[in-house]
Amino acid sequence: MTLPEHDDAGQQLTNKDGWRRFVAGNPPTRSIPSPEVYAHLADPLRRQYDQIRIDHHSRLLVVATSTVRHAVTCGRRLIMLNRHAISARRGLIVSGPAGTGKTIAITQLGLSHELSDSAVHPKAVGRIPVLYVTVPPAATARMIAAEFARFLGVPVHRRFNTTDIIEAVVGICTTARTGLVIVDEVHNISLTTRQGAEVSDTLKYFSERIPATFIYAGIDIEHSTILSGTRGAQIAGRFTLIPTHPFPYKAEWTGLVKTMEDTLLLHHHQPGTLVGLDRYLHDRTGGMIGALSHQIRGAAIDAILTGAEKITQTELEAVPLDVTATAQTPRARKTGR
Repeated sequence: MTLPEHDDAGQQLTNKDGWRRFVAGNPPTRSIPSPEVYAHLADPLRRQYDQIRIDHHSRLLVVATSTVRHAVTCGRRLIMLNRHAISARRGLIVSGPAGTGKTIAITQLGLSHELSDSAVHPKAVGRIPVLYVTVPPAATARMIAAEFARFLGVPVHRRFNTTDIIEAVVGICTTARTGLVIVDEVHNISLTTRQGAEVSDTLKYFSERIPATFIYAGIDIEHSTILSGTRGAQIAGRFTLIPTHPFPYKAEWTGLVKTMEDTLLLHHHQPGTLVGLDRYLHDRTGGMIGALSHQIRGAAIDAILTGAEKITQTELEAVPLDVTATAQTPRARKTGR
């Protein structure tokens, strides 16, 4: 029994190595020994095994929700339609409230494209099928160009101007056959400012120079300035919008709860307990999949640390949730049911 060889420090999706680790997948789920065997483990082995289980529960479980499947299907279709396009390639916008699974949807689309590219070109060397960046707060044109360069591992020196960085990025992406560019946190762009307009222009220029499909994701983009004015009209005319929402209290919600419950590594947890609490979980989280995942995984870690080794409503209530989930009023929750 050994701990994972690598930790996730510094391995964000916004750099090439971190993205490749994501594509490679998480460690396989481990089975748990019987309570009797666990009780007789020596203390060092028990602590090591508990740490492995905590690490397991700390990882975000990806569930193939209807939103994820729709985003992957639409994105893959656009990639194929754009394959021979010379200009005016179509893109995709994934937009919705925080905690509704936007980043999961776009990263799963990226994963799907990466695996498909690897299957078609199994022996190719140097390909970078997917590029993933996030828009920094108060970003400038040079900052967003530098984010592209950072993912690719291109050093950005002070003497480089924005054009120098863009040319380096375009050259690498063209040579490496980048087919999908994902830009997250697009709500950080405001077209009401000159700075924001320049960032939008830079992204548009990238989309014209790099022969790839561009995917944008952010919070309530359809209600932001990004789709307004002349620049916004150009984006709206080329991008398809996929909205994300809190999940209604229906069969899919119960299925999400069951999928998460099936991954628990707890010695005394009774299967079906969380499914029986699916309405309570919906009321508490407001149907937000991010809050649901946080609550269940947090309760599982608490159950290991306290020795309870099971999750009941009491353990769930001990996990504080984000402001958005806790601020949901009963009336607002009912609108999603």
